[in-house]
Amino acid sequence: MTSSHESQDRVPSRQRKRFPGISSRAYEHPADRSALVALRKLSGFDTVFKALSGLLPERSLRLLFLSDSVRVSDAQFAHLNDMLRDACYILDLEKVPPMYVNQDPRPNAMCIGLDEPIIVVTTGLVELLDEEEMRAVVGHEVGHALSGHAVYRTILLFLTNLALKVAWIPLGNVAIMAIVTALREWFRKSELSADRAGLLAGQDIQASMRGLMKIAGGNHLHEMNVDAFLAQADEYEKSGDLRDSVLKILNVLPRSHPFTTVRAAELKKWSETREYQRIMDGHYPRRDEDKDTSVTDSFKESASHYADSVRNSKDPLMKLVGDIAGGAGDLGGKLRDKFTGTGGAKGGATENPEDSQGPSAEGS
Repeated sequence: MTSSHESQDRVPSRQRKRFPGISSRAYEHPADRSALVALRKLSGFDTVFKALSGLLPERSLRLLFLSDSVRVSDAQFAHLNDMLRDACYILDLEKVPPMYVNQDPRPNAMCIGLDEPIIVVTTGLVELLDEEEMRAVVGHEVGHALSGHAVYRTILLFLTNLALKVAWIPLGNVAIMAIVTALREWFRKSELSADRAGLLAGQDIQASMRGLMKIAGGNHLHEMNVDAFLAQADEYEKSGDLRDSVLKILNVLPRSHPFTTVRAAELKKWSETREYQRIMDGHYPRRDEDKDTSVTDSFKESASHYADSVRNSKDPLMKLVGDIAGGAGDLGGKLRDKFTGTGGAKGGATENPEDSQGPSAEGS
């Protein structure tokens, strides 16, 4: 590994703000922290985590990429090497992680490793994205490294493979799949944090949006539109009834990443907040303050964010949760009406127009 500070005189020409000593708390999505707290409370997770931390073949993993991928350096994929050093310099990650380019037509990137992180990007991703879009992706992976996500990602990969191997044993993979499901839920939320880190590294929201659009729809930017793409996320969130809400949950469970439109909408929303602007102005949590941070306060902040998300969500299921939490009466009647799509007034009572789930509200 080299030091990111050694490359200060070789950063790309466009000036970007640097964030000395920045803590990952500055960009971590509250849902990321909530899911991680829930993951660590899962029965048996600590035992599995400690066991696997000592058993996983990390040296073998490193040798595999060293022997069967191309290691990024000044001599190989030099433009990626410049981006990597630049991202580490901006986010003040002292040790630059090794980066490898792996032959795979599917666009993907990951940050794995137990003792020290490794970044891997596929040829499909390198060929798909332009320089500024790729810069956001490299910053995304550096964000994973700074947040310490690589360890959990590595365990997720191992357990996923293990679950497939023991699937034939009756009940053999039930405990494993419980942990895999919890890990996937956390990892999807951690992607939202890493997207924010990618924006801090690239400092170009349009490039971040373009990159996500390309990952969703390929290299056809002339056929795509950022506003229309974000409109898809809005339509996805609020469309349908409770049956669709359940299907959304089932669709996302096997995935390691959130849906691309959702990621784009979340990142765009954050880029317009006062929180983001304060970071850009140099006001952000520092790493040397992490030891003084209250876990309880972080959990309360995450819980507050979840409550706000439920309250402001356009998703029918989340709206129902908000109604119930707000003391809206007949739970059984509400569930029946929502699932059957009737939603009509009963017993002379008038339904709140905002709660209507009739055909016109559903857009069917």
